[in-house]
Amino acid sequence: MTSPIASFQKTQYDFAAHLRDPDLNPAPTDIEDRRMKIYRDLVYNNIETFISSGFPILRSVISDEPWHEMIRDFVSCHQSHTPYFLEISQEFLRYLQEEREEHADDPGFMLELAHYEWVELALDVSPEEIPDRDTRADELLSSIPEVSPLAWRLSYQYPVHKLGPKYQPQEPPEQATFLVVYRNRGNEVKFLETNAVTIHLLQLFEDQGISARDALINISEQLGHDSPDVVLTNGKSLVDQLYLLDILL
Repeated sequence: MTSPIASFQKTQYDFAAHLRDPDLNPAPTDIEDRRMKIYRDLVYNNIETFISSGFPILRSVISDEPWHEMIRDFVSCHQSHTPYFLEISQEFLRYLQEEREEHADDPGFMLELAHYEWVELALDVSPEEIPDRDTRADELLSSIPEVSPLAWRLSYQYPVHKLGPKYQPQEPPEQATFLVVYRNRGNEVKFLETNAVTIHLLQLFEDQGISARDALINISEQLGHDSPDVVLTNGKSLVDQLYLLDILL
C-alpha cells in the first residue's frame, strides 16, 4: 500500500514535470486544466522574462519562434544548481555552453554574446566591493598595483560589444576582440575595449605581484622593443587610465 507521503510526493513530481514540459508530461488528473494553465504560464513567462532581460541583445537578434523553442527546452531539460532567480542567467549560459545542441540557424556569435551579457549582469549583482586606495596617482609606476576584483579580462572572436539587430557578422573578423568589463566605484558596469598587451599587463599584476615599472619592462623585453623608455612612457599613460577607471587599485 502506498503511503500518503509517497503519494503526495508523486503528485508533486508529476505537477512539476508537467509545468516544465506540458507536451511530454500529462497534468495530474485531479486538477482542472484552467488552474494548471495559470501555473504553466507563470512558470514559463517568469523564466522567459528574466532571461530576456538578462540577455537583451541576444533576444533582439533571435526571432520569436526559435527563441521560445530554446527557452522551452531550457525549462524542460536543464537541471539548475541554484534556486535563486538572480542566478538563472548563469544557468542559462551553462545550458547554452554544455547542453544545447547547435542549430543550423544559430548565429555564430551566440555563445560569445551570451557570455558577454552574462558578465555584465554578474558584475552588476556581485557582492564584491572595491577596496579603498592605498596608492597615490603619482606613485603608480613604483607601486605594485592590484587589479580590481570587479574587473574581468575577456577575449572574444567576435566584437560582442558591437553586436545587435543592425550588426550581425556572419564570420569573425581577423582580429580578436579584447575587453575589460568592470564595475567602478559608482557601481556602474562599463567596458574598456583594449588589446592583447593590456590584457597581458593586467595578468602580470594578478599573477606576479610586481611593480608597474617592472611589468612594463617585462612587456618591453617580450616585445623586443628597441626603446624601453617609449614603452615606459606610453605604459604609464595606460596605467594612469586603468587607475582612474577603477580597474587598477
